[in-house]
Order: sequence, then C-alpha cells, then structure tokens
Amino acid sequence: MEPYVQLQESVLHHLSVIYAGVETAESLEHIGTKLITEMGLGNPEVLRPIVPHQNHWNQQDVVLITYGDSIEQPGEKPLQTLHRFMNERCKSVINSVHILPFFPYSSDDGFSVIDYSSVNEALGSWQHIRDIAADYRLMSDLVINHCSSRSAWFDNFIKGEGQGSDFFYTASPDDDLSAVVRPRTSGLLRETPTAKGLQHVWCTFSHDQVDFDFRNPEVLLTFVSIIRQYLDNGVRLFRLDAVAFLWKQPGTACINLEQTHEVVRLLRVLIEHAQPDAVIITETNIPNRENLAYFGNANEAHSIYNFSLPPLLLNTLITGDCRYLKNWMMSMPPAQNGTTYFNFIASHDGIGLRPAEGLLDELELNTLLTTMQQFGGRVSWRVADNGQQKPYEINITLFDALQGTVKGTDKWGLDRFVCAHAIMFGLEGIPGLYIHSLLGTGNDLERVNNTNQNRSINRHRWDYALLDEALDSPHSQHHKAHQRLSTLLQLRVNQPAFHPNAIQFTLQLGDKLFGYWRQSIDRRQSIFCISNIADTPQLLRLSDVNLIGTDHWVDLISGLEFNDSMMELDMQPYQTLWITNKRQ
Repeated sequence: MEPYVQLQESVLHHLSVIYAGVETAESLEHIGTKLITEMGLGNPEVLRPIVPHQNHWNQQDVVLITYGDSIEQPGEKPLQTLHRFMNERCKSVINSVHILPFFPYSSDDGFSVIDYSSVNEALGSWQHIRDIAADYRLMSDLVINHCSSRSAWFDNFIKGEGQGSDFFYTASPDDDLSAVVRPRTSGLLRETPTAKGLQHVWCTFSHDQVDFDFRNPEVLLTFVSIIRQYLDNGVRLFRLDAVAFLWKQPGTACINLEQTHEVVRLLRVLIEHAQPDAVIITETNIPNRENLAYFGNANEAHSIYNFSLPPLLLNTLITGDCRYLKNWMMSMPPAQNGTTYFNFIASHDGIGLRPAEGLLDELELNTLLTTMQQFGGRVSWRVADNGQQKPYEINITLFDALQGTVKGTDKWGLDRFVCAHAIMFGLEGIPGLYIHSLLGTGNDLERVNNTNQNRSINRHRWDYALLDEALDSPHSQHHKAHQRLSTLLQLRVNQPAFHPNAIQFTLQLGDKLFGYWRQSIDRRQSIFCISNIADTPQLLRLSDVNLIGTDHWVDLISGLEFNDSMMELDMQPYQTLWITNKRQ
C-alpha cells in the first residue's frame, strides 16, 4: 500500500474512534485531509513508510529539565543564559533539554498559556529556541488540556465570535459530575458570563486554566498546526501535559477515556510521518497501571513518565528499606522496542503521591508526609471521589528531602542524594535530571512566601554570577552535587548496558541493599548496579551477585577490581557500585 494511502486510512480510523457518536460539521474524510495538510504531509511523494519499533534514543541521552529563566544574567535574555550555562557546565554529560513552557502565560509558572505561537518576550525569542535546538535535542510542552482564561481564544468565547469561540468545554451544574477525578481542590466549573448567556466552563486545574473541548475537530486541527510550528523551530520531543484529562464525558471519571488514548495515537501517526525521529512523552500523574496504558501497543506514547519512581525511591532512602521499590521494579514490564520509560526523581512539580497508590500503604505514606514536612516540605491536596481531601503531592527540593531519614537529619544527606541519582541513572529508560538537583539547590521558602504557591519551593531562580561562584566553591553543596552527579553521568553515557532498552532484572539482596542487573542489547556488557540504601554499613556477598568467573569485573565508580578471592564487600552508607565486565 502506498504510504500516503496508508496514512489517510490510519488517520481516518483514529478519527472514527475519537468522534464516534459526535456530530461533526464536516465529514471525517475531510477532517483527515485537513489534518494531513496542516502537518505538511499533503505531498504524497515525500512520504516514506514508517518503520515500527525503532528506538530513537540510546545511553547517551540525558535530559536536563529546566525553566527558561531558572538562571538569569542582567542584560541577557534568560534563554541565552541557559544556553551558555549548558555549554559551559553540561556539554559533556547532557545532550537534551526540556525547557518548561516558554510561552506567554498568566499563572502556574507557564502552564496557563496565553499564546501558543509566541515565545515569552521576557525569556527571549524563537531564534533563541532554535539556537538551543541546534546544540541539544529539545523537548517542549504541548499544554493540550487547557489554556489561559486571558487568552484571545477565551476572550472570543466570551464574545461568542472568532477563533476560540467554540473551543472550550462547558457543562451544567446539574450534570452528574460525582465521578470526575480531580487533581485540585478548586471548583470544577467556572461561572462565566458570555454573549450567549451564563456558561459553566470546565476547569480541571484552576479557574485560570480553562479546558478545551476536543469534541470540536477545530481544536484538534489547531493543535496539529501548533505541533507543526514547534517542529519547524527545532522541537523533537513533545511532552503532552495533563493529557489524561483531555476528553470529558459527564457520568464518567473524565480521565484516561478511550478517546484520549486515540488522540495520542493519532498525533503519533502525524508526528512520526512529519519527523520520524520525533518522540511523544505523555505526562500522566496517575496510578501506575493507568500510566502504563499510554504505551498502547507501541503505537501511542513513545515514552511515559515513570511517576511511581520518585515516591518509592524517596520512601526507600528515608526508611532504609527497599521492599516497596523492589516489588514495584519486579512488576514493571520491559518496554518494547520503540518505547521507553522517562525516569526522573525530581521536577518542577512536587513528588506525586497518586502514582504510589496501591504501592505504598497508608502508614508508609503518612510517614513519608510527616518526614518531608519536618525537612521543610509542603503538601498539596486534591479532592477524592468521596469529597474528602487527600494528599496529591509533596512540594520540596530533592536535596532537602534527602537530608535525613525518618529518624531526622544526619551527616549522610549528600551521599543519600547522590545515591538516589545513581539508582535512577542506571535504570531502564531515559533519565531526566531537574536543574535544581544538578545544582544542589535547597528549598526556596522565600519564593513560596512571595507567590503563596507550594510548588515555588523547587522553582528557584539563580543569578548566574552567584551560581558560578557557588559551583566553583569546592566546599559548597552546589559544587559537590554538580561534580558528583556529572561524574556519574560521564560514566553512564559510555556504557551500552545503560541503553534505555537494555535488559534489566531486579536482584534479591535483602531489604538494605537495592540492586538490579543491566545487560547491553548485544549481550556483551553487564552492569550490576547495587546501592546500600541504609545509614549503616552493609555486607554484600558477591556470591549473591553471581559474577561470571571467566570475566574481569570492575566497579566503574570507585575503580575497585574484583578477583576470585573476594567473597564479600563492606558497602558504606549510601554507596553505589556499578560492577561491569566491560569498562567503556
């Protein structure tokens, strides 16, 4: 079958599922043709067949997660400053960057977008974005569920005319909304006077973040045009923000509906035909089983955020017990070729607790909350099905979250922090490193007080001169964190066994030693990744690891060489070993 005909049939199939039972002003065939044209695929001669199950990544891929203005320099646009920082401090260990929403916005530090087609002038310009994309693989947010109530589209909705006048989802207070899953405690519906009378606009997150109505194909067409613009400006990784909430249907939970999954599949078809090496990453802060569903059958998201990792790893390191983390690891299916996990343990948001549901019991969750609050953390809440408030996420920097254990603060904070990253860097998947972890930044309580937003605690803005001074000061926590994490990454990016799709097996080493085995795709290199997650020394019996006697084994991190006479090894608190038979 010709690629163009195949594309047409695939798009039409997805549209027929998305709009089943929905009356559209145009035929689905016409809508499909418009989508293909909008993506720049109207010329059949330029299309090539898509090869399934291709991995568009390898062990050298490490993503820095940052706001465009996390680092500022007087007299220079923040995007220029960010680019300079990456060239000066990250070039050898990081090849990709996720710049959090860099568009004009009205709230939520960028996630309430006013204009999707413009770069926030306070940050820089599209030229600055293209400059960064020329040196680093660029990830951008596609804030697809909602936009700002101050956008031109919503103004037109209020006026009842122009583009956007029919872009937003409205409901009646009399609708059955009891099952709707909410990530926030604000009211779901926003009363809005319009030229057509009083409307109740759906607001999943806040009343400044008004939800789109994807029952209208024009909304889908508009986002496809936005994707095309982002591709033209160098974006290669698309983070679909809050995509799980995209399709609404009163009487249901309004999360993870089949139409939502089908929209992701449709976007993948269009994007991979336009840019074969582009990647879709779904941001779905939901329970683990629901999150895994966004892989589809290797035909939906290329990558999913591994949301259960942050709370489970944090629980492990503050309790000195890896049972919950180990049980979860053993239950995780290996990603098919063409898909992979996106691993992270800190981000601009907090440490989500919904992904720990069913994995940590109530006692463990309460202990986690209490300990984080003792270390300066805050808790954000959501409304559960029964109307009660439940903890949604913990807001704290990872550096401060790991300053101690359930027993309180201790002298092992930095080692515990590095151990967390050593575990994450070795796991199956692509590592995402939040800039404030790389910089060892602590809680910004002053910013919380100024913004009255809990999430501001982990959104510090550095003055570049002060940051330079801190990174060059050998005794500062910032220098130590940056140097030790950079050293680990320097080792990681050269090891074939750390390919995101390399084999992974969980080791059984008791509750105080957490370990897993990675093997390269060609099976030539093995790495045993073993961490002491306790605050006391632990004995590692090498017979439990089963190092093959005919190979020569060495710890990549310390340089320690293993020989036949070594039967056991004392591991210091929070020490990590990367034991390999093939040093790269």
